Amino acid sequence: MGDDAALVDRLRAGDEAAFAELVRRYQGRLLRLAEATVGSRALAQEVTQDTWLAVVRGVDRFEGRSSLATWLFHILLNRARSAARREERAGRPDETVGEQFDARGAWVTPPQPWAERVEDRLVARQLAGRVQELLGELPEVQRQVVVLRDVEGLPASEVGELLGVSDGNQRVLLHRGRARLRELLTREMVDS
Repeated sequence: MGDDAALVDRLRAGDEAAFAELVRRYQGRLLRLAEATVGSRALAQEVTQDTWLAVVRGVDRFEGRSSLATWLFHILLNRARSAARREERAGRPDETVGEQFDARGAWVTPPQPWAERVEDRLVARQLAGRVQELLGELPEVQRQVVVLRDVEGLPASEVGELLGVSDGNQRVLLHRGRARLRELLTREMVDS
C-alpha cells in the first residue's frame, strides 16, 4: 500500500506520470471486471474510461481506509451498474454446488495438480481462455464474484463490501458461478 499511497499523493499533486503509472498497473484488472459486469467489451471499455475520469476527479476523497485497488473496483462497479442495461438476479444454488465445494468455498475434492509438461501448459492456456469466454454465461453478480475472488484474488470481506452482499450470499454466488463454469466446460468436453 505504501507504493500506492505515494502514487496517490503524486496524482493529487497533478503528476501526469503518476496517472500513467496508475493506469498501467490497474487498467487490465479494471477492464476485466467491467467486462465481467456488463458483458460487452465495448461497454466495458467505456465504463473503464469513465472510472478513470471519476478517479482523477475524486482522488482527493480517497482516504486510504481500503486498498487503492478496492477503491478503484468500487468506483468501477458503481459505473458499471449504472451503465448495465439490466441486472440479473442470482437464483437458488444448483444442487451440485454442495457436492463440489465446502462452506468456505474450497474444493471438496481438489483437482489433481498438473504436471509441468509443455502440453499441459498449452491446454491450460486454452482452457483459461475458454473459461474467460464462458464467464459471459454467468449472471452478472456471479461473474463479478468469480472475477474478484478467483481472477483478482480479493479477499471475501472486500468482495462482499464491494458488491454489497453478505458473506454467506457471496459464498453461494462464488460456488454457483464455479459450478456453472465447470458444468459448461464439462458439457463442451463431452460434446467434442
